Amino acid sequence: VQLQASGGGLVQPGGSLRLSCAVSGGTFTDYAMGWFRQAPGKEREFVAGISRGGKRTDYQQSVKGRFAISRDNAKNLVFLQMNSLKPEDTAVYYCAADFTVTGVVYTTDHRYDYWGRGTQVTVSS
Repeated sequence: VQLQASGGGLVQPGGSLRLSCAVSGGTFTDYAMGWFRQAPGKEREFVAGISRGGKRTDYQQSVKGRFAISRDNAKNLVFLQMNSLKPEDTAVYYCAADFTVTGVVYTTDHRYDYWGRGTQVTVSS
């Protein structure tokens, strides 16, 4: 299974970005999907996750109300819409896939089986 994240870039505080992750090489609906991020000098952290069918989502508290995760199971894509961006959102963002038979969304990175390379998001004026 291969994951390719895209959509990162430089944005001013208060701006928006939409990240995409294309998944290939597996059955997309076998996987819950997650977005994680890692800022310089910090550990990787969970940002958002979505269940296999897309009915269940979960978010880190700091992004609730600003970020939205979604998936298009027909196109093998997962998205992270990021609004009202803050400098503290600056990080490399990774998409990840969790092979699962349940509708659970996990927030810990060790649950995820496959990872993309990441895309840089920089929020700065």
